[in-house]
Amino acid sequence: MARIEIVDGAAFPCEAGDTLLRAGLRAGLGLPYECNAGGCGTCKVELVEGAVDNLWPEAPGLSDRDRRKGRVLACQSRPSGDCRLRLRLDPACVPPVRPVRRGARLVGIADITRDIREFRFRAEGPADFLPGQYALLSLPDGLERAYSLSNTANDAGEWHFQIRRVPGGRMTGQLFDDPPAAVMLDGPYGLAHLREGPRDVVCVAGGSGLAPMVSIARGIAADPADRRRVHFFHGGRAAPDLPGEAWARDLTGLGSRLDYHPAVSDEAAPGLPKGYIHDILAAWLGERLDAFDFYCAGPPPMVQALEALLIAEKGLPPGRVRFDRFF
Repeated sequence: MARIEIVDGAAFPCEAGDTLLRAGLRAGLGLPYECNAGGCGTCKVELVEGAVDNLWPEAPGLSDRDRRKGRVLACQSRPSGDCRLRLRLDPACVPPVRPVRRGARLVGIADITRDIREFRFRAEGPADFLPGQYALLSLPDGLERAYSLSNTANDAGEWHFQIRRVPGGRMTGQLFDDPPAAVMLDGPYGLAHLREGPRDVVCVAGGSGLAPMVSIARGIAADPADRRRVHFFHGGRAAPDLPGEAWARDLTGLGSRLDYHPAVSDEAAPGLPKGYIHDILAAWLGERLDAFDFYCAGPPPMVQALEALLIAEKGLPPGRVRFDRFF
């Protein structure tokens, strides 16, 4: 087991096979991060002493300048021995639930749209996570990806993932064509989880960003003291990408407290507005910005457009907008 020391800060153990980021989060430290997959660059740290195995040398989250300065991505770095790091811990990144690695077995599969399928796994012990968080799913051959959870915490140990099939994707190819009987789950992770608040909630989902937004809505419905209304904006390329209002009401459990706003971006369909989901939101929102808290999940271009709309253009404080970008 390696010992990882933060310059002028704490130290934490890192078990064999773990990354710097995951080990630090397991120790309850606020290591900055977002995607846990090498795409965003939020978890950059300076390697002062020691050596690491780089799991993805070409990860887009690290620039050539970063590499020249001795920086590494904590999410893609496995220490080969004791290390010293230079980074600034962020109290906002302290995990509300410390991530744990555990085995799980497949207990159910259900189709959601033409290319999104829900996979249900059960592990020993309670499934402890917050609505909107994600976990890392590892197949028996070692292939691993991060997927958002679509259910809520439960004592039955069930972890549900709504996963979109990626054309040519190794991971989704195996999951859809030859689902494994057993997997490893590592989590929970993610900072775009549900918070308490006095305002109604707007959820914006694009593509497979559906899963965490469903979890957010379910989390509100599951709390008897939470009477917030949810405005659910769901963007798809065409009508088959949108399960429909009745499905959304039944799945979330919100009933009449859910307002479902679907839209298609590519193929026009009767009864559905056509356009990008952030434009649909902007037209609906008008000047009512202060009435809502926002949760958004989807591909980076969608999230960037929503950041520009809500924060840069409308001036909403960043703490009122929670983003989960799918790299």
